[in-house]
Amino acid sequence: MALIGIMDSGVGGLSVFREILRVLPKERYIYFADNAHCPYGEKTPGYIQDRLRSITNHFLWRGASAMVLACNTATAAAIETLRSEYSIPFVGMEPAVKPAALGTETGVIGVLATAGTLKGSKYLNTKGRFADDVRIEERVGEGFVELVESGRLCGPEAEKTVRKSLLPLLEAGADRIVLGCTHYPFLLGTLQKVAAEEGYASVRFIDPAPAVARRLVGVLKEHGIALADDRPGIEFLASGQPEDKLFQQFIEG
Repeated sequence: MALIGIMDSGVGGLSVFREILRVLPKERYIYFADNAHCPYGEKTPGYIQDRLRSITNHFLWRGASAMVLACNTATAAAIETLRSEYSIPFVGMEPAVKPAALGTETGVIGVLATAGTLKGSKYLNTKGRFADDVRIEERVGEGFVELVESGRLCGPEAEKTVRKSLLPLLEAGADRIVLGCTHYPFLLGTLQKVAAEEGYASVRFIDPAPAVARRLVGVLKEHGIALADDRPGIEFLASGQPEDKLFQQFIEG
């Protein structure tokens, strides 16, 4: 039966994992938070590839049949390398530029992501396919990952940090904003609050996690990986101390 490995640089991938559990609630999972090496955003592709090899090797040792890179930066830096070096299927994060481009009414979309994601070929290729149809404004979510990893999802400090990166996108006319890091959906309430306070209550934020969960279902079927384990369960691992509130809430809830 399927054992699915899911990794992220920290707790951000839980935003993807919760969507996976909605469509595949009876499988066995290992979630690995590489929080001793978080954030990935400013690290080199080679560094991230080495981390992903170590994590993949551990998942394989545990018997994983498939692996989800629930991290945009890890996907951009390492997924093609992993696919060339390992035989199990890998599912990564797809930049959600397409639904944003199809849904915009202003002709301007925003992308909030890490520096590593914005430089990655996966994002740049997707961006290139829509560059003639819409204007794409980009901003690094400065400090967003650190807020989520420390459990500071709302309040004055979170709002100040979010406003700094979000406001330029709103002022540029973006009415659809892609959340290009799996940590960012945990700040959705603060993002919406800041947007409303700045007079942009109608802006929509796009989370690619549900699409990734659906893609995982398809990949498992394509590879003939059996579903509906008779021993479902979840194991959480971390390279550092798993003290984050979101991590604990997920475990307890």
